[in-house]
Amino acid sequence: MTPSVGRIVHYQSYGTPGGEYLPEPRAAVITAVGDGNVVGLAVLNPTGMFFNESVPFAENATPGHWNWPPRV
Repeated sequence: MTPSVGRIVHYQSYGTPGGEYLPEPRAAVITAVGDGNVVGLAVLNPTGMFFNESVPFAENATPGHWNWPPRV
């Protein structure tokens, strides 16, 4: 698939250094598309939203990267 503005994807969170919160997928909306599947995201968290301008793609869930949601 090709990323485009407005598509819903997963952003894999980093979790916390002490392990209180584990890395997990978060819903995100693509806000910009760059070269090589690098995108800008509006990431939706339970406590609020944050914006990241340069997020690389990873086929498998990798902290700090985005990927396509699995089909269910």
